[in-house]
Amino acid sequence: MGSVDASERTATGWAARDADGHLSPYTYTLRKTGPEDVLVKVKYCGICHTDIHQAKNHFGFSKYPMVPGHEVVGVVEEVGPEVSKYTVGDVVGVGGIVGCCRNCRPCNANDEQYCSKKIWTYNDVYTDGRPTQGGFSSAMVVDQKSQPGWRRSRRRRCCAPAYSPLKHFGLMAPGLRGGILGLGGIGHLGVKLAKAMGHHVTVISSSDKKRAEAMDELGADAYVVSSDGDQMAAAADSLDYIIDTVPVDHPLEPYLALLQLNGKLVLMGVTPAPLSFLSHLVMMGRKTITGSFIGSMQEMEEVLHFFADKGLTSQIEVVKMDYVNQALERLERNDVRYRFVVDVAGSNIEDAA
Repeated sequence: MGSVDASERTATGWAARDADGHLSPYTYTLRKTGPEDVLVKVKYCGICHTDIHQAKNHFGFSKYPMVPGHEVVGVVEEVGPEVSKYTVGDVVGVGGIVGCCRNCRPCNANDEQYCSKKIWTYNDVYTDGRPTQGGFSSAMVVDQKSQPGWRRSRRRRCCAPAYSPLKHFGLMAPGLRGGILGLGGIGHLGVKLAKAMGHHVTVISSSDKKRAEAMDELGADAYVVSSDGDQMAAAADSLDYIIDTVPVDHPLEPYLALLQLNGKLVLMGVTPAPLSFLSHLVMMGRKTITGSFIGSMQEMEEVLHFFADKGLTSQIEVVKMDYVNQALERLERNDVRYRFVVDVAGSNIEDAA
């Protein structure tokens, strides 16, 4: 077991200073490693559209300086005396939360991501009063409850956000007909996940430009352009579920029409503006509009094993930290296939501070 040094450590990250959202080097103090904490040296961190929302204060509650990043892979450098899950040298992940109360109903049900006292990975305050900072940084201190274990030599981006609703709503049986709305980071993994479960998968996109990659590269069974009325009409009443990953304002009515009786529209894209729909489109087909957050730690580990067993991987573009602002701009334009991943360890970010 690694020893716990009581002295304060510093980390270097890339932070937004205001709602402009531009990131630049920032050095700050890490909180001390608590009894059940793990000190993680960050190796890689994915870039999510939520990072844009947070850095640019689209939700109205951003606090600065802010180091984004909540899709982290790293190596354990130190563990607290009560840590039983990990040892020094283990490869671990860090997701959207870094703490929870451990005592509420969601926590006791291993749904800690729904804990009302959960602590966000960044743009939040830890129990000791320090602001939390994310994975665009050299190191993080995280509660062991908030880390999924990683299979060595299998570096894979976790698809727990798409896996969690399929499991919770009983949508894992072979033969189901599913739709993936939005072919981005979560969307492309959702296609691979659903296909591996034996589902007939339809990709729904706003234009025809991703058809070849959806069908030929990802293995989708069908492709529907949402702006094409004839294609949408032909696909009406055909799907058991739709995983909606779109992170911007969009109408729901066109997609409700694609669902069969008892179909489910699962919202997973975080939008800064309210979404609306006509109630009779839900009532007449006994359809459900629901939402799902990130997966639990248990679900993350389950889907990592699933991806490893099925030989599935994500399609990513690896960049260095000094390219992060360009990557965020490209992500806003949907110009990435399909997820940017920052090579944090290979960026020598301490030298840039």
